[in-house]
Amino acid sequence: MKRAAPVEEPVELSSDDSLSSDSDDETGKGKGENFFRLPNSSKSAASAEGALIRKAEMYQEYMKRIPVPEHCGSLIPSTSWLGLGRSMKQLYEQPLHYLTNILLRQWDQQRFGSDNEHQPLDVIVHPRKAEALIWATEEVHRMTTSSHHLGKLWASDPMYHAHIDPVFPTLKLE
Repeated sequence: MKRAAPVEEPVELSSDDSLSSDSDDETGKGKGENFFRLPNSSKSAASAEGALIRKAEMYQEYMKRIPVPEHCGSLIPSTSWLGLGRSMKQLYEQPLHYLTNILLRQWDQQRFGSDNEHQPLDVIVHPRKAEALIWATEEVHRMTTSSHHLGKLWASDPMYHAHIDPVFPTLKLE
């Protein structure tokens, strides 16, 4: 029996991040929607990766403009790193960088199976130290992350948009 040749039909993947553009590029085809059309060919995959790198450039430039809070001294009770991050986002009305969100999730996962797995985080690490650590990490991610590296990470993670915070403050451009 003869097998059918693979068809090079595009597969639509939806992305919910708010950094889309409405231009006639490979990401939206001018529809005003944020769809990635990923055909089964390496040329189109390369252009989709290029579109992700462009989005990463916009994202990184935006994150660089958001100042990290200077006066952070609140005592935020937390049971996990992700919980602390979520509380900080609400308290300071700021997003955390994609890489910071990934790191907080990894820190929580590293606690699985440890002696203190079931203890709240604020019992293990003083809340002010934990908050200061997250803000220091956030500053490094905002100021030094390569948008090319970020785009490559996003290309390898089909759910990258789940780790991009939708909370964006209004920036005053000077």
